[in-house]
Amino acid sequence: MQNDTFQQRSTIQAPVDELRDWHFREGAFLRLNPPWEKAEVVESFSELKDGARAIIEVGMGPLKQRWIADHEVIDEGFIDRQVSGPFASWEHRHLFKALDETSSQLTDSIQYRLPLGILGRIFGTPLVRPKLERMFRYRHDVTKADLERRIQNPPPRSLSVLMTGATGLIGQVLTGYLQTQGHTVHPVTRSPKQESDIRWDPEKQEIEMPENLAIDAVIHLAGENVGAGRWSAETKRRIMESRRLGTRLIAETIAKLPNPPSVLVSASGSGFYPHDGQTHDETGPKGDHYLADVCEVWESETEPARAAGIRVVTPRIGVVLTPAGGALKKLAPLFLAGLGGPIGDGSHHLSWISIDDVVDVMHRALFETTWEGPLNLTAPDIVTNREFTTALAKALNRPAFLPAPAFALKLAFGEMAEETILADIAVTPAKLQSLGYEFRHPDLTSALSHVLGRQVFSS
Repeated sequence: MQNDTFQQRSTIQAPVDELRDWHFREGAFLRLNPPWEKAEVVESFSELKDGARAIIEVGMGPLKQRWIADHEVIDEGFIDRQVSGPFASWEHRHLFKALDETSSQLTDSIQYRLPLGILGRIFGTPLVRPKLERMFRYRHDVTKADLERRIQNPPPRSLSVLMTGATGLIGQVLTGYLQTQGHTVHPVTRSPKQESDIRWDPEKQEIEMPENLAIDAVIHLAGENVGAGRWSAETKRRIMESRRLGTRLIAETIAKLPNPPSVLVSASGSGFYPHDGQTHDETGPKGDHYLADVCEVWESETEPARAAGIRVVTPRIGVVLTPAGGALKKLAPLFLAGLGGPIGDGSHHLSWISIDDVVDVMHRALFETTWEGPLNLTAPDIVTNREFTTALAKALNRPAFLPAPAFALKLAFGEMAEETILADIAVTPAKLQSLGYEFRHPDLTSALSHVLGRQVFSS
């Protein structure tokens, strides 16, 4: 039976060698896998070469299937071929062509055949084709944006980066981003699985740093999830202590190194500011609620690193937009089912940021020596909950007329709802704007369009 074909082509303002190297580096799959796709790398390779095999577990509704692909390097790029997986056959050519010295062309050319013969083609093609179009539009947007940003702000050198929380929502994306930029990431984890992993136990204040490991920079993201459910006294203790003890251990450890890293980027939250609906920049006051206390402790525990002469950046991160987790992962299924709507009267403010801007800023913070101290990591487009609801409904092409009563959320989730879901926080990224940072997604429509893989246009 004849194969089906699919092709996506883009022009990228970067030399062809940069385009090729970006794809050949470790982390390319992490960077290119759309956030709405349930795909996990089971086995991979550190070097893309002939015979390199990748095993990926792909979610298909409630089921999972393993996709095994072998790779072949060719002059124009490389090919991956399915050994086993959801297709009857699959060959994907990743092709890189120089247009001139400063620009190149990326082509993804696929030949595939669906299972079940003619029945698979009749019933499967209407599902597979839009899925491929959505996926590769996203992949090309990411590749183009990452490479063109790299050309605009090239990292001075490759770094060895220590990272806590590398398996978390931000950490996974940031790992792929750093690796495709040519950096090496050393995850700090309670349960090491790879040779590059470093074991730690914040409660016992233990970390097993290899003696000969040179670290240029540290990114600290680890901390107990604040939005998992209703807060008990024990939950609040774990949230606070995970940040206090983890940050203290990292800061004290790197401060004592014979050759300490030049920078520590230690996460904080936009919950630092009052829930008063007023717009706050980095000079704004601390709020008088629990999460503000958490953020204050979180940031203060970096002091040993600062005292040792290490530049410390504490990004106060807003609501991160990605369907892979956080608020959007919870809301999108409700909206798709037609059950979306504003929360309460919808008047409280929401300070958000796209996942791509988060990882881009954190990467820049490793090099930009003038970036120091608190840094509001939020988009300039502050919106109300009602405006956010309207934009999400439009992006998903669904109605949004079923409001969630504030009293019901308070009854169900108590203090957690008041400090997260219902919090009125308006945070502006004054420092980033004064430093000339150009947001990839400065407005909500462009951010939702990108992270959801849907073409949404402003009214």
